This record gives sequence, C-alpha cells and structure tokens, in this order.
Amino acid sequence: MPSPSKPSLVTLGDFFRFAVRRFRSARLAYGHGTTNAVDEAAFLVLEALRLPIHTLDPWLALKPSAAERARLLTLIDARVALRLPAPYLVGAAYMHGVRFHVDRRALIPRSFIGDLLVGGALPIAAPSRVRRVLDLCTGSGCLAILAALVFPHARIDAIDLSAGALALARRNVASHRLGDRIALHRGDLFQPLGTDRYDLILSNPPYVDARGMAKLPPEFRHEPRLALAAGDDGLDLVRRILAEAPRHLTPKGGLLCEIGRGRKPLEAAYPRLPFLWLDTEQSQGEVFWISRSDLLAG
Repeated sequence: MPSPSKPSLVTLGDFFRFAVRRFRSARLAYGHGTTNAVDEAAFLVLEALRLPIHTLDPWLALKPSAAERARLLTLIDARVALRLPAPYLVGAAYMHGVRFHVDRRALIPRSFIGDLLVGGALPIAAPSRVRRVLDLCTGSGCLAILAALVFPHARIDAIDLSAGALALARRNVASHRLGDRIALHRGDLFQPLGTDRYDLILSNPPYVDARGMAKLPPEFRHEPRLALAAGDDGLDLVRRILAEAPRHLTPKGGLLCEIGRGRKPLEAAYPRLPFLWLDTEQSQGEVFWISRSDLLAG
C-alpha cells in the first residue's frame, strides 16, 4: 500500500481516487448511505476531515496534513480489511443533510420513511395539525429527529428495546437540541406508553427474514442483529405492530411502516387490509401506510 509520503497521495483527490480503486478491487458491499465505490470514497474522505459532504470537487486539490494523510490511509484500509461500513468508521451518517452520530449500538441511519417525511408525501389531510408522533424501534433516533423537524408543533415519543441504541439516540437528540420535544423510552414496542395516542406512528422495525439474514454481506453483519432479524418471514415485529397500533392512534391517525421485501408475505397474511404503498425514488413496495379506521375495519 502506498505510504502517506508518496507523491501519488498528496491531495485529497489522490486519496479519493486511491480509495475508489481499492474499494472496487475489494468488491465491497454498500447500502449504508451510498450505493457505489465512488460515493463511498467521497463520503469517507470528506467526513474524515469534517468537510462538507455534498460535493467533492472544491476539495480535490486540498493537501491534507501528515496526520490527516495517516488517518485517511487508516480508514481506507479498515474499510477494506474489516468490511466496516464507512459511517461506523467516521462515526457519522446523514439523512437529507441532517448529521447523526453513529456507532455499532444501532443501525446506521437509512430509511425510505425519511424520504417520505422530508418530501411531504404522507397521506395526512392536515400535516400542520400533527401534534403527537411515535417512533417505534427508534435506534439512533434519526426518524424521530426528522419528524420533529418536519412537524415543528409535534411532540415525539421514541421507543427502543436496546439500552445502547437509546444512549446513542439521546446523544443525537441532544446534538439537535430537541430534548424538550423528543422523549426516549426503553421498552418492547408499545409497552411503555400506557394509553397514549398519536396522530402518526412511524416504524422502521427489524424486518429481515431468515433467508436474508443468512445472506447478509459482511458490512451488514457489523450492525446489531436485534435491529435486523425478524423471524422466518420477516414479519414478527410487524404483526405485533399492526395488532396494537389501533389502540395508540387517534381517530384520524395512521401508521407508516417500512418492511423491505416483505410486501408479498404481508399482503398474503392480511388480505383484507388496504395497505397503501408509498414509493420513493429508490424504493417500490417497501413502505406502507394504513389508517386507524382501516386497521379496525380489517
């Protein structure tokens, strides 16, 4: 591997191109905020130096210091040798420009629900009237935080079973100064809530089926199994959410839930429920919406 002092690795552009070559050669897996070697390398080198991650071009001629060059080489090597996702290596991930602290206590922030929230694509008659939101399986707290930004008058409850994930979520909530609006709870799905009701329930629960878990690339095996595995068909948590959600939704409230490739088994298991599938630029049939009235009718 080239040393930091070699002329071929002088500028940030040199390190970027070097990372792309190594990532392609190693045939890494992506999916933690990027989908290819070029984007992964750009994110890694920019975030490692705490530069704006939205565009690489202005920084290509930058000459990192000796310490920065050593850090970049260490991170590139770790990405290949350890197959650690880039966000775990640099301790940060972004959703729609919002930065989150990340570590291996929780999934790396990513969810098509975030796209729907920020894009204003939810079938809610009066978004300005959303006053209470629940985020089930909050993990790092990313969806709860995005919801707080999208619904500025709402109070958000966020729940997770993992004490470690909640500690990370607490750090993110504090970083965004949302502690007065987001309350974090430890518990099993709706268990900590009592009789509380919500205008909107969000959930990106564990939904990977047994077959999917057996085929996970190494990068995804660094994430908590608790946040991924959901039984033979991937619906273990979703079934419980559907059963309990009506008791915690307001009369006009609804549930927004991400289930990955679980659409077919879900529709087979609940043929009478009129799921509304909300697609994004990157997904089809992976997120459903269902209202409280439809849940009760089904």
